[in-house]
Amino acid sequence: MPRALLSVSDKSGLADFARGLAARGFDLVSTGGTARALQQAGLSVITISDVTGFPEMMDGRVKTLHPLVHGGILARRRRADDLAAAAAHGITLIDLVAVNLYPFAKAAANPDTPFDALVEEIDIGGPSLVRAAAKNFEDVTVVVSPADYPAVLDELDRREGPSREFRFELARKAFAHTGRYDTAIAATLATVAAGPDGFTRGGPTLLPPALPVDLRKVRDLRYGENPHQQAALYEGFGGQPGFRLLQGKELSYTNLLDLDAAARIATEFTEPAAVVIKHTNPCGAATGRTAAEAYVRARDADAPAAFGGIVGLNRPIDVETARAIVPTFIEAVIAPAVHEEARPVLATKTNMRVVVPGGATAEAAGEIELRSIVGGVLVQARDIVREARGAWPGADGLKVVTKRQPTAEEWQALRFAWRICAHVKSNAVIFTSADRTLAIGAGQMSRVDAVKVARLKADASGGQALEGSVAASDAFFPFRDGLDAVAAAGATAVVQPGGSVRDQEVIAAADEHGLAMVFTGRRHFRH
Repeated sequence: MPRALLSVSDKSGLADFARGLAARGFDLVSTGGTARALQQAGLSVITISDVTGFPEMMDGRVKTLHPLVHGGILARRRRADDLAAAAAHGITLIDLVAVNLYPFAKAAANPDTPFDALVEEIDIGGPSLVRAAAKNFEDVTVVVSPADYPAVLDELDRREGPSREFRFELARKAFAHTGRYDTAIAATLATVAAGPDGFTRGGPTLLPPALPVDLRKVRDLRYGENPHQQAALYEGFGGQPGFRLLQGKELSYTNLLDLDAAARIATEFTEPAAVVIKHTNPCGAATGRTAAEAYVRARDADAPAAFGGIVGLNRPIDVETARAIVPTFIEAVIAPAVHEEARPVLATKTNMRVVVPGGATAEAAGEIELRSIVGGVLVQARDIVREARGAWPGADGLKVVTKRQPTAEEWQALRFAWRICAHVKSNAVIFTSADRTLAIGAGQMSRVDAVKVARLKADASGGQALEGSVAASDAFFPFRDGLDAVAAAGATAVVQPGGSVRDQEVIAAADEHGLAMVFTGRRHFRH
């Protein structure tokens, strides 16, 4: 009779799968908790101890590591000497191995899991069984995912049994399974600090000497930034998807980049906020009493640029917000959720993508970002605008450097501007009120040019004056000319990091113009 070895941590669908194997003439060999689960389901089971002649020992650390097990898996059916060796040593061949591994990643995701308990979730026998079966895929069917159980049973019903191509595909999945498992272990242990008093989780560094990365393809995309570039979306850092599509066309490469930019800005705010993104830059951002009001303000900040944009909201889309969105051509909108009654309204724009978060968080990525360059990969800590999380002027690090202090309204506007400016491509200078952007100068070679672009944008959007606005610069003004340009545009207060060798000249210029200027002590370049 054919023999199947079952030893799984994830017992989803196990009983039905085992019944299917038994109905097809398989003897069932199993271990520990899997054997008990099968017996409770009324199935006849050969325990691993019956096969090896040894009890499971050391709290289950040793049970399947035995020649009578691995010989049965690794014996090549086309090799007479392998079969003779198996017969000589009383080794029964094993034709199917269904194994998935201890839930190490789940234990590691809980910061309260003690280090000693974490070590016990490192599977030894399981990966060995999987790798052995996958290596011998020509003769052994290896199954690591309960999702494959039905397909395996269907293949077993073929006259010739599972096809070579099917077994090879399962083998590839098996090696990927053990690879991800080892990657999770390596990545977790890289955050453990060893000291004389034991091991501490949460250290020793954000950027360890080696950085294991687990990336799994979700799907191919139509193309990349341009039609001649291949592209695909991969899940990484825990396997949680970043976005879930509720309606509309498939998301493109550039859609995904813009959705990421939109989500990052919208989540900077606790009050209702909205942003419209074009090419990863905000063309308008605003807060309001409601999500609908915030969206309309953000859209109208640069209405021509909003056409074909990506919208980000930090509140669920209700009917009022949906009705505000649909009159404008919007490529995609991302929000925490969508009210059921708002869905028919959004559905009137059949091609508009409506997206909600898929489960991943910035924290799940370990607060790091990766970017490939020729010959390597750059890794950095994610930029977080921590200094603007609380109300101003109470935040640490803020310093008023001019003779005039900002007014209460200017403080509110400066904080708003700073949270948006941190997400604009450098060099950036933006102008805002206390609750909306007025003009954005993004990605220029000098700050004077950034101010000029912002003024052009203000003029193009209906002659909207910048008089009485505040300005934010993502990095210091290297010369006073940038500050002079900001003052000429009509701003009354400025926020910037400071740190230039000519800071005193810039401060003097602000005083000449009667501006209030705040240094944050923290730069926010975005390349």
